[in-house]
Amino acid sequence: MTDQIETTLAGLRVPAPHGVLPNVLAATGLADRYVQRDSVVGPVYVAFGGDGVTRLDIAMSESQFESEYEEMMGRPVVKVDDVPPALVTRVDRAISEGRPGRLAVDLSSLTDFQQAVLRKTAEIPPGEVRPYGWVAREIGKPGAVRAVGTALARNPVPLIIPCHRVVRSDGQFGQYSLGDAANKPRLLREEGVDLEGLESLATRRVRYTGSDTTKIYCHPTCRHARRTMEIHQVEFKSEKAAEKAGYRACKVCRPAVAA
Repeated sequence: MTDQIETTLAGLRVPAPHGVLPNVLAATGLADRYVQRDSVVGPVYVAFGGDGVTRLDIAMSESQFESEYEEMMGRPVVKVDDVPPALVTRVDRAISEGRPGRLAVDLSSLTDFQQAVLRKTAEIPPGEVRPYGWVAREIGKPGAVRAVGTALARNPVPLIIPCHRVVRSDGQFGQYSLGDAANKPRLLREEGVDLEGLESLATRRVRYTGSDTTKIYCHPTCRHARRTMEIHQVEFKSEKAAEKAGYRACKVCRPAVAA
């Protein structure tokens, strides 16, 4: 009789709908969640926990991403389909615009210094670049240029926090943490950066450009510098050269930061 009941009950069981287990694990806080989204450099995985987005990476095998995530973050992550539409919209906008905007980003796994570097980097507008030294000086650590590079290389949310907009002081693009090295110039070109123009300036060791009408000098990609007509544009190889010529630093792109 017992065997008959067990057989009957077993026959009543049905497999759980697809996605129930991952959603339950995420909803109970036992795992973080991730989704796949599109970007200029191809499909990416975006993971998030209770305090915001925690990681963004080039889409790979799901098992590889989940394994690497747990190793790096110390907690499991599961792919889910049930994500609030408003959150998906904010994620897509952040990826498209290259800045967090209203999207919460969780940087709690990083050191205070690394967080400061990434928050400052997030302020760089689309279509503009800044050197590593600019980030270092802006956060009050002018001697930490190499450490800034290391922090950017460990950026857990590239595209959302635009480390592709930070370049070497000699105009070279430097390394990039998302995919291959070609992605960095690809992203900059997509944003409208004149890469050939930057390379030409770098070859001549020009770091700043100024306007002879306003007597203000800027980073070459600053929106104010781009509005300067060519006949009024003046080139400078250093801050000292610009200031010696009677030019003052742009208050928007801040090529010179007080110590």
